[in-house]
Amino acid sequence: MHIEVQALNKWFGSYHAVKDVHFSVEPGQLIGLLGPSGGGKTSVLRMLAGLEHPDSGEIRFHGKRVNEVPPQERGIGFVFQHYALFKHMTVFENIAFGLKIQKWPKDRIGYRVSELMELTGLSGVEKRYPHQLSGGQRQRVAFARALAPEPQLLLLDEPFAAIDAKIRKELRSWLKELIDRVGITSIFVTHDQDEAIEVADEIMIISQGRVEQKGTPWDIYKSPQTPFVAEFIGESTILANVHQLKGYEATVEWPSVKALIRPEYIEIGKRGELRLPSASESGRVKALHFRGSEWMIEVEVGSLTLKTYRSLESSTLQVGDEVQVLVHRVYLFNENDSWVMENHLKEDPMPIHI
Repeated sequence: MHIEVQALNKWFGSYHAVKDVHFSVEPGQLIGLLGPSGGGKTSVLRMLAGLEHPDSGEIRFHGKRVNEVPPQERGIGFVFQHYALFKHMTVFENIAFGLKIQKWPKDRIGYRVSELMELTGLSGVEKRYPHQLSGGQRQRVAFARALAPEPQLLLLDEPFAAIDAKIRKELRSWLKELIDRVGITSIFVTHDQDEAIEVADEIMIISQGRVEQKGTPWDIYKSPQTPFVAEFIGESTILANVHQLKGYEATVEWPSVKALIRPEYIEIGKRGELRLPSASESGRVKALHFRGSEWMIEVEVGSLTLKTYRSLESSTLQVGDEVQVLVHRVYLFNENDSWVMENHLKEDPMPIHI
């Protein structure tokens, strides 16, 4: 299904929840709506589903305006955050529920439910009740039930929020593979960056009711288009005095400009380890945080505190160690614009406008 949203607005009393939102989704895409709580993500999803009515703007499915079309006629499957399974029904009956409402023939219902049980890895549990299933299995039942009527659009409202961390990671990969196999256009809401980056073909970042940026996870990460996106995506350090760092002395000319530095763009090492010692400066290890696959290191450079990563394969650092620090690039931004700036002591000193 091709989706087009134009100038969408939604008010709840005096609160302007969704502000002039525009976007389009191509058939078969998996889109993640990402942003802070209260940013408007779920309101957008509910308007697509027909559960909320927009105060202005248009929603079009395959070019047809659907603003006044009731939810049951939009060809949508909806997966809720807390499963919303019927406790008194078996797995089979839960998945078949929508098909019975639509008066599918009994033999066709049996075939469709069996097909979905196999597709979602639930074969063998069709006679169990929800309380007899794990959290991951219950969510798979919710996915199967949403897919049963063969919808053209699948909407998911924080589908993994009620599941523990280990199962959540497993279900991310499973959902991505499932959507690819089914080929259905899908939109899911999340506030988890890792989840959006791992699962979505494209991410749409929403804050304070507005779409800040839409693009692939990689494009958004490497080229944030607004100050909010630059600060929201990834771990970073925000500085108002980046001119104190070697290689950036003359880059900031306006008091309103701040710098964002991502950990992976900072190189740290003991003396003699760095490739460009002339562009580095002295620092001291302030704190070490073990992350399982790497170390997160806080390092003091003059009056600044920066965060960076260090591989477990590298020599071990200790709090108080003197190190060399090389900041390869920074994001500069003000209220209206953003730039990427390379360390001017390196080979490419030119700023990259984004």
